[in-house]
Amino acid sequence: MGSFDRYSATQMKTARPIIPYRTDLTERARELRRKMTLAEVLLWKQLKGKQLCGYDFDRQKPLGRRIVDFYSKELALDVDVDGSVHDYTRKEDEQRHKEIEALGVMHLRFWNYDVKNDIGSVLKQIEDWIRAEELRRGWPKRDRPGKVSRSRATRNRKPTPNPSEGGELRAGGATQEEHAAVFRNPSSPPGRGQGWVRSKTFQYPT
Repeated sequence: MGSFDRYSATQMKTARPIIPYRTDLTERARELRRKMTLAEVLLWKQLKGKQLCGYDFDRQKPLGRRIVDFYSKELALDVDVDGSVHDYTRKEDEQRHKEIEALGVMHLRFWNYDVKNDIGSVLKQIEDWIRAEELRRGWPKRDRPGKVSRSRATRNRKPTPNPSEGGELRAGGATQEEHAAVFRNPSSPPGRGQGWVRSKTFQYPT
């Protein structure tokens, strides 16, 4: 472990480096915060104020030459919400995915459709990844400030029709294993590219 031996797990969590970014992205990020999509607004309501597992997230955060939807510096985790247009931008999306993960950031992607129609499953998958990451790093499990509940509109709304065979497919229920986590399918469906997540029991290599 070298010099890291001198630090406790708590101290190591606060020592994450700041990722530099292009300064010309600052104004663009402000504009995106003012013009968030419905799915982004719904997810942000559940992430802001350390509501998910006690971790802080920023919205529309510049990283390198990209702007990510939601970013936790402490976890080095980026959560992006994408619409149907990404069925046709696979090459660009895979390049974006590689650039983000080259910065040492975990990149998770979800469909707008899933966030709007099954946000509970999306939140569960993010939480599963966080819990597995806590185990991997030897961090104590943080207490959730309270159970995250979906809004009445989300609970009662009928699912919107599936737009295409390979498009915004509705996510299945997340696994109930205590330390389950999401994983990236190496052979993702057409149009999705890397970073898309599904529920599966996951073990970090020892």
